Order: sequence, then C-alpha cells, then structure tokens
Amino acid sequence: MSFITQFFIKPGKPVLLQVPSGSFTVNRNGQVMSCTLPQTFPAAQIQTIGHHVLAAFRAAEQAQIALTELVVNYPALKLVAREMRSTVIVFLQI
Repeated sequence: MSFITQFFIKPGKPVLLQVPSGSFTVNRNGQVMSCTLPQTFPAAQIQTIGHHVLAAFRAAEQAQIALTELVVNYPALKLVAREMRSTVIVFLQI
C-alpha cells in the first residue's frame, strides 16, 4: 500500500532553497577581495553583482550625485552596498 500512496496519491513537493546571507568586498577594478558567502554561492554571480554595484556607483559619480549607500529590496533578498574609499562592501540579507 505504501508504494501506491507514495507514487500515485501524494504529489511530490518541490524543495525550497534559501538564499544565503553574507557579504563580500570588491575593489575598484572589480576583483573580489573577501567573501563571507557560502562556497556553494556561484562565484560568477558574485562577480556580476559586484560589477553592477560598481557601475551604479560610477554612474552616480559621473552625474555628480553623492551616493554612498545603495539599497535594493527584493521579496526574498535585500542587497545593501556601501562605498568606502577604495572598495565597495556588499551585504546580501534574507
């Protein structure tokens, strides 16, 4: 009876993945200097996020807007980026 119940009556539930929390720092050239995100977090995504954050700070600088902090809220994730003298630190929070 358990064979029938397992495959025909109960639908399979999808596995929910939780977005990891952590931070990383990026220098002005886009190189990741330090990272507290889990190793399972793809390095390509860290590079992409860092690239876009640096581009936002550069665009604000060219437009002569004093931007020191960038906050992006998604339904499941909050991204906070702070510009320091020679680096940018990016926090990913659940």
